Amino acid sequence: MKHWIKAFSLVELFEGLFLTLRIMFRAKPTVRYPEERTPYSPRFRGMHALMKTRDGAERCIGCKLCEAACPSQAITIVSGANADGKRCAVSYEIDQGKCIFCGICEEACPVDAIVHTKQFEYIAEQREGLRFPKETLLMVGDSYQEEIEAAKAADARYR
Repeated sequence: MKHWIKAFSLVELFEGLFLTLRIMFRAKPTVRYPEERTPYSPRFRGMHALMKTRDGAERCIGCKLCEAACPSQAITIVSGANADGKRCAVSYEIDQGKCIFCGICEEACPVDAIVHTKQFEYIAEQREGLRFPKETLLMVGDSYQEEIEAAKAADARYR
């Protein structure tokens, strides 16, 4: 009998309307994206970057560990020797279209040459535009060096 009285008196309908009215006047959690940004974790993995040493030399020694560790096979490296006779990466290319941003390449690198930045706003009109050569990755590493070092310092206690 209670069920029939509840059904005909529309109690559930008024409870739903009351809930809607209560929530309608709260502050909205919407973020207006380009103007407002949400904070990112220090472990956020965005665009790749190749780092340099303090004296400006490339860190990558062309060991191909990141290429071997990459589960999506997005990294292609051709190793060789530089003018000093030291081992280096002659060619280093990452296909961001294939990359799954797992971070295994960063963990596999013995010299911390490859890192992830927080940069994720990049576009390409064609799929080939998402293949970043060594020069582009080095340029990204130079531009975001302070940000990368700050993220590493924040994440240092977890490494």
